[in-house]
Amino acid sequence: MTYLNLVNNVLRRLREDEVTSVSSSTYSKMVGDFVNDAKKLVEAAWDWSALRTTLTVTTSDDVFNYVLTGSQNKIKILHPYNDTDNFELEYQTPIWFDQQYMYQSPAKGSPRYYTFNGVDSNGDTQIDIYPKPDGAYTLRFNAVKRNDDMTADSDDLLIPSQPVIHMAIALLSRERGETGGTSTPEYFSIADKYLSDAIALDAQKHPEETIFYTP
Repeated sequence: MTYLNLVNNVLRRLREDEVTSVSSSTYSKMVGDFVNDAKKLVEAAWDWSALRTTLTVTTSDDVFNYVLTGSQNKIKILHPYNDTDNFELEYQTPIWFDQQYMYQSPAKGSPRYYTFNGVDSNGDTQIDIYPKPDGAYTLRFNAVKRNDDMTADSDDLLIPSQPVIHMAIALLSRERGETGGTSTPEYFSIADKYLSDAIALDAQKHPEETIFYTP
């Protein structure tokens, strides 16, 4: 569903006229802002299948800091792999990395550990790896990447639309103070119901992530 479709879905439910562009009026722009607020809330509620992606890094000899290009500091890493040597990378703390690189001569070889190290000038997440690579290795990061705000009328929403629509309505009803019949708490309850149903539907694609295993 496009940004414009979402805004018009919200406007109709608030008994407002539809618009031909999100920027048509001050009110439709505000509705667009609340749609983006609702999108952020829904995106953060679950690791949606539609937001899952793979970012790859190819190492160079003697370089231990790399940028996850396109991540924009909005990712959650699920499973990181050394794809060249076929094993999963392990997370270590920045303090542990300081100990390896600052207090002794770092080992070189196939990377086995990673940690986060801020963002670059483009806002993309940076990582450090250890041991320091002694050549080219392909590192694969399966991750969830939240999207930027929608701005153009034609921007597509990747996650389920109903939770976003009804969360935006709930936020707007709280802002305007009345909606002609349904209270703000009821709107939030409806939005939560749509969200829980959407999560349940998407979660069946990843049942291993919703089952608790005891060692």
